[in-house]
Amino acid sequence: MFTGLSAFPLTPITASGIDEPGFSKILTRLTAARVDSLGILGSTGSYAYLTREQRKRVAMLAKQHAGDIPVMVCVGAVSTDAILHLADDAQAAGADALLLPAVSYQSLRDEEVFALFETVTRQVSVPVCIYDNPGTTHFTFTDELHGRLSSLEVVRSVKIPGVPDSPAAATERVTALRQHLRPDVTIGISGDACAGLGLNAGCEVWYSVCGGLFPETAKQITEAAAVQDHARVTALTTRLEPLWAQFRKHGGSIRVIAAAAGVLGLTDTDCLPRPLQPLSAGDITDIARVITTLNLK
Repeated sequence: MFTGLSAFPLTPITASGIDEPGFSKILTRLTAARVDSLGILGSTGSYAYLTREQRKRVAMLAKQHAGDIPVMVCVGAVSTDAILHLADDAQAAGADALLLPAVSYQSLRDEEVFALFETVTRQVSVPVCIYDNPGTTHFTFTDELHGRLSSLEVVRSVKIPGVPDSPAAATERVTALRQHLRPDVTIGISGDACAGLGLNAGCEVWYSVCGGLFPETAKQITEAAAVQDHARVTALTTRLEPLWAQFRKHGGSIRVIAAAAGVLGLTDTDCLPRPLQPLSAGDITDIARVITTLNLK
């Protein structure tokens, strides 16, 4: 399951809790597009804002809708005990894999992160993907630590935050990381604006926020990557620059994707967990224009 397009959907939130009808509509878009896997409760999935029971419910809903599409569930939390409970819940819901970040309040040491992964992987029965996202977790993995973690049998993929902005440097980055990993551990690119560079540099999977709402658009890119059509990958990702510009303007993807889900009629306009606030009417109009101009679907 750690190849191709892994779509990371928004978890829409209302004042009364999870917007289950809205979440179901989003999932239906992804399953209809036949994405390669679903990445549930990632950062755009608002895992950090939800209770254990809410996260369990979201995992169950995703699995119910997924059919034969594999589901990976994020189990990130600050404490090891909480992570183990979340892992139990995710596996009980039928998760096919777990996404594990090193979430930090107190600064974590490499040995502490290795011990966390060692503890979790000893107690789970499904594959684990390392979630390397220093912008939200405040922990930076070294290649050496990735290598040590890949020695753990159930670790099967690494979700990296991005690559340098030139093809040669991106290839150098991916090659350097791969030299530390067990041969069957895949490397997945996130940071959607870097997707083309990462896929052309040899990443086997795109862990995609864009794909979580616009799966047909994202699949064109991963399908081109699968046949090593580097020029088409570059052209398709460059074409989406107006979307990437919106992500940069609004400090990341979540507010833009929430607004876009509202524009598409999948959710309420205001579907973010507090304290996050929806974008202004003018910003939403701009995002609607990007969706139409790029024919995102």
